Amino acid sequence: MRTSLTEEIEQLLNAQIRMEAEASAMYLAMSSWCDRNGFDFSAGYFKEQADEEREHMLRLFKYVSDMGGRAVSPEVTNIQAEFESFRNVFEQALLQEIAVTQSFNRMADRCQKAKDYVTFTFLQWFLEEQIEEEYVARRALELFELIGEEGTGRYEIDKRVPKIQYEKTY
Repeated sequence: MRTSLTEEIEQLLNAQIRMEAEASAMYLAMSSWCDRNGFDFSAGYFKEQADEEREHMLRLFKYVSDMGGRAVSPEVTNIQAEFESFRNVFEQALLQEIAVTQSFNRMADRCQKAKDYVTFTFLQWFLEEQIEEEYVARRALELFELIGEEGTGRYEIDKRVPKIQYEKTY
């Protein structure tokens, strides 16, 4: 027996590795779009997000390998490079984070059903991380409603995005 991971759980973990790689590539594309359109602060923010998603991918990859499974290096293609607007970049970011949260929830559910409590425990860090990821993405998008885009609004939004912090109070 090479691994305690079931084939299903190993496949789900590899699918999540791919999802994290795609999220990293998407955030890099968002960074590039923001940079090309003069939103320097948001470009830096999305670059940091890309790095963070890559770290998540590597954490999952290492877990699969450490458990004796076959971690698959994902191929990433067809990443959206153009966005309708500055606001649309943040709408896409929030949708992406919600999709990641849903994916981790499905995986945690499958782990419980398979009685794979080791992997279930490993996933807890990611589930907690998603609270912060969704919070920051949601708050960034809310800046468009609070500040508005008219006049210097986009510039003010751009300046404030990197300053959004999630405070863990629990």
